[in-house]
Amino acid sequence: MTTRLWAALCAGMFFLTGVNAQEFSGLARVVADDSAIVDKGAGVEITLTLSQGVPYRLFTLDEPWRLVLDFQEVDWTGLNAARFLATDRVSDVQFGGYVPGWSRLVLEMVEPLAVHQVGLNVDPVTAQARLGITLVETTAEAFDKNTGAPRDARWDLPTPAPLNGPVVEDEERRVRIVLDPGHGGIDPGAEASVGAQKLEEKDLMLTFARELAEVLLRSGQFDVQLTRNGDYFVSLERRVALAHQARADLFLSLHADSLSQGQAHGSTVYTLSKEASDVASAKLAERQDRSDLLSGTDLSQADDIVTDVLLDLARLETHPRSEALAEAVADGLAQQGGPMNRRPIRSAGFSVLKSADIPSVLLEVGFLSSPRDLENLTNPKWRQRASQGILNGLLQWRDQDLAQKSLVRQ
Repeated sequence: MTTRLWAALCAGMFFLTGVNAQEFSGLARVVADDSAIVDKGAGVEITLTLSQGVPYRLFTLDEPWRLVLDFQEVDWTGLNAARFLATDRVSDVQFGGYVPGWSRLVLEMVEPLAVHQVGLNVDPVTAQARLGITLVETTAEAFDKNTGAPRDARWDLPTPAPLNGPVVEDEERRVRIVLDPGHGGIDPGAEASVGAQKLEEKDLMLTFARELAEVLLRSGQFDVQLTRNGDYFVSLERRVALAHQARADLFLSLHADSLSQGQAHGSTVYTLSKEASDVASAKLAERQDRSDLLSGTDLSQADDIVTDVLLDLARLETHPRSEALAEAVADGLAQQGGPMNRRPIRSAGFSVLKSADIPSVLLEVGFLSSPRDLENLTNPKWRQRASQGILNGLLQWRDQDLAQKSLVRQ
């Protein structure tokens, strides 16, 4: 039975069982003590208990081998990944929001395991729902044959539409910037603790992006759009697509990562390059791409050698503008007191920076692994100064960019 057929059957099975049992209302909550991923003979058994039934689907992805389950929104509070995962056949599990109104659970498997049996039972008295999935051993060839995400307009990118030709822009209009708060939903990013409080990169960067957007808008010089304005997942591909959809003049991705090895302090601005400027930058870029994989993104159609060559040609003009943008943002932050990293300008192969025609940089506002940076990131006054520094840098970049454009025309 193919994976896509499993997805359809599981959704249909739920509606046949669940709708007859009850009317659903409110947010379904996971029952952590009655949920587990355990060994079952030659395979794996997944049990997920919810306070009520919800529509769902499942499918598999390869490279790496993954099982993905999507649910109408679920509250995952109380579910601990370490306790939930009790088998060595699954190397990692992630869960959380995916797109508004929908949640996702992703299992990364050590070996190819096929969906053998799926069942959802809803208790007619308590309304509690128990989803059971049995995975069995299979070959890599058989797994790959049936893999792939079903296309769904609720979270897939739309089919590319034909272009109608270049749009003539008004040079007097405000600069249009897309702010990209990193991570979100199922992908929390880096984590840190302050006392008993758990802090996640996705929340800190959404707060900072909203505050920065307000500063930029109040200046009267910028139009601003965010790639996300809530706690939900946005793939790297979609972040770039949203910038193009907005016809952005520039793209600024915001992060606050954590390094387990070595020390990293202060703000750092990254531009795109095939070869990372240093080992730490390479590792950060790898982690960004891996976040997409662990969140269940299907990248099977992402490679196109011919397209990459054409995009590289287009970047010949855009890349120097991105480098100038990085310098201006770093300079603006430094003038507001930073603190800046000892090497504030770096480069790596961040997928989110691969727009061929939009100057793009990634700003590590600070590092959660640095106590000083963590204190700054949680300080509203420091964030206000940092936002002002970024505004100053963007204004500097805009003026230089307009001047260089007129010189090119001459």
